[in-house]
Amino acid sequence: MTAVITVPTSLDDLSFEQVIEQLAPHPPEDKVIIDCRHCAFSTPFGLTALLTLAQTRATKPTLLAPDDLDKSSYWARAGFFKYAEDLYDIQGTVPRARSAGESDVLLEVQPIAESNDVHRVVEHIQVRAAQILTTRLHLESKATMGFTMALSEACQNIVEHAGRGGWVMVQVYNYRKRIGRQVAVIAVCDAGIGFRRSLESGNRRPETDRWNDRMALEEAVMRGVSRLSDLGRGQGIKGIKAYVKRRDGKLTVRSGTARVALVPDWDDDYPARENLPAFPGSQMQILIPEALPAEKP
Repeated sequence: MTAVITVPTSLDDLSFEQVIEQLAPHPPEDKVIIDCRHCAFSTPFGLTALLTLAQTRATKPTLLAPDDLDKSSYWARAGFFKYAEDLYDIQGTVPRARSAGESDVLLEVQPIAESNDVHRVVEHIQVRAAQILTTRLHLESKATMGFTMALSEACQNIVEHAGRGGWVMVQVYNYRKRIGRQVAVIAVCDAGIGFRRSLESGNRRPETDRWNDRMALEEAVMRGVSRLSDLGRGQGIKGIKAYVKRRDGKLTVRSGTARVALVPDWDDDYPARENLPAFPGSQMQILIPEALPAEKP
């Protein structure tokens, strides 16, 4: 029997939980249909997470494209369908993507599988990022360098820990719902081994019977513990966290059955959640807001 998974009208890191909840009862070999017909809005997290979802299925899923051609055109410009066509049986109208020069996306969906992919992504974004982040987010040049560093470290996390490839997308848009300012969003998702198994592989888990996905995330994200015992190694997330805090941004990381967040004053998210429906790998989102007038150079 084929299960139909209904994608919410607005797809972001929080509403994607509805997708995972619907998917949870169906083992990877079950046939599923991912119904995006009524999805009117998707963040970079939503698009990269949909690609990741397909990687978790043993049987190739079907994806019903958005009915609204304006929305599906955005998905095409963002590079989603370019990669989704290999992961899904796509039904519905898929518009032809315009060239990247016409796109309002800062960095279209990109696959990450090895270090060369990280270098390619960083080189691709550096010039555009410096221009867009200074003009739209009013960040000083030093802050744009930090943004590139955070992007690089987030992508490198896939290479070092995922055990398989993942996806990254970056965009600047107006975040009216929460902050009333423009934000730059980095979404990095993979369907790999996740944080708990990564720490276990380096014998870095604490001696406790309560060991679970939430504790693994708190160890890695909040306390900076790495699977690598070498001094100075595995400090990527620590650097991301420091940059996000300096910019009054937000960091969320989901892995397995848990999710942790570095929550700024302008947001009301939960710092930690556990006992969520299981989903492979790790999914990270970084939000960097526009500088306040007093902060602008």
